[in-house]
Amino acid sequence: MKQSRWMSLVEAVTNVLVGYGVAVATQWAVFPLFGLHATLQQNLVIGLIFTAVSLVRSYLLRRAFEAWRVKAPAAAAPTALCHRCSTTDVPQNSPAPSFR
Repeated sequence: MKQSRWMSLVEAVTNVLVGYGVAVATQWAVFPLFGLHATLQQNLVIGLIFTAVSLVRSYLLRRAFEAWRVKAPAAAAPTALCHRCSTTDVPQNSPAPSFR
């Protein structure tokens, strides 16, 4: 089943909102380890900037993979099955393949 653009956006937004909370908490804990001291407000703004970038990235990747998924089955479909060995594109009167 194909995922609609709207559901791709809903999934991306949900993923990014959860990620935003994790990012801000991680920044709050990790920044001091590297000598970076940001206020809570600064951490929230930094998190929002990265969240916006992440939202766009997530949506574009989802759409690219959805387009790839929709196109892939037609290109990957076998054209014929060999009655002896179940491999594709082998004429029925050819000898069975040898595996060494």
